[in-house]
Amino acid sequence: MQGNKEEIVTTKSRCSFFVVGVFLFLSFAATFDAAAAPADISFFKGKTVTYIVSTKTGGGYDTYARLVAKYMQKYLPGSKVIVKNVPGAGHIVGANTIYAAAPDGLTIGTFNTGLVYGQILGQEGIQFDLNKFSWIGKANSETRVVIVGAKTPYKTFKDLQDSKVPIKMPSSGVGSEDHNETLILAAALPVKFQPIPGYSGKEAEMAILRGEVPAVLGSYTGLYGLILAKEGRPVLQYGSENKIPGLENVPHINSMKLSPASRNMVNLVNAIDIIGRLTAAPPGMPAGRLEVLRDAYKKALTDPDLIKDAKKSSLDLDPAYGEEVQKLVAASINQPAENLKMLRDIIK
Repeated sequence: MQGNKEEIVTTKSRCSFFVVGVFLFLSFAATFDAAAAPADISFFKGKTVTYIVSTKTGGGYDTYARLVAKYMQKYLPGSKVIVKNVPGAGHIVGANTIYAAAPDGLTIGTFNTGLVYGQILGQEGIQFDLNKFSWIGKANSETRVVIVGAKTPYKTFKDLQDSKVPIKMPSSGVGSEDHNETLILAAALPVKFQPIPGYSGKEAEMAILRGEVPAVLGSYTGLYGLILAKEGRPVLQYGSENKIPGLENVPHINSMKLSPASRNMVNLVNAIDIIGRLTAAPPGMPAGRLEVLRDAYKKALTDPDLIKDAKKSSLDLDPAYGEEVQKLVAASINQPAENLKMLRDIIK
């Protein structure tokens, strides 16, 4: 009995020592976090963060960026977040600018995910490595659409496939997402799409209204105004398979019967579109500052007021953050040899 009492006392002592040890550890960790986190956050107080948008004002990228910038500023106390448009070369100029900026946390930005194609194929003018960007997050998984002008004779995607003449398709520039997707879908589906570069921002929609081109492809959110005004009819959707009101009767590309080679190309397009509306910082960011930016981005994208504003502007949200986005980007870049060959044959 005496032995049992001693054993109980010893056990209690060990438990007490363990509890005290855990308490001291947690107290130290809390003190460390309290000391470290404010030091990183306080860096931004009184500073200006420049959010670069790699295209002209107007359009989906600019709209998402201005919404994100507004709410990131809220979660970077004492800072000012400004949007700077740096268009050129199908988003390459803007992406190069972000990549070359000082990795101090004061320059972030967004660019077209179609630059994945450009990096895979070694496109001229690219001075960045997507794998080395400091990824902050992505705002959406994009549903993209092909729409035809309301005054054109085309009613379905089959009508486009049956066209005897090439279908002129506006794009923001050679190497941009819409340009490359136009070429890839033309080969994979097939359809006589002919990309016409030089239409940035809302210029592609204006070209539809003026009757310069019969059709255009792009993000649903970016083309929503044209659809809402009944100046454009969606005839095909691809990318994300999120259920979007108004597209219930529009066929998704995944429902089409395709050859194995064409299906590989379509799968690549879908994978790239899932990482929509990216936000990145230059390589080599100090870990603490990058975490502050990621935290501010996540708080912004989950802020109820941002969600309300996004809904008012018909902007879809399907966010992801940090390392998850890094993995999605790496997966889209690391393509098997057969895909690389097909891409090189299609995008010359």
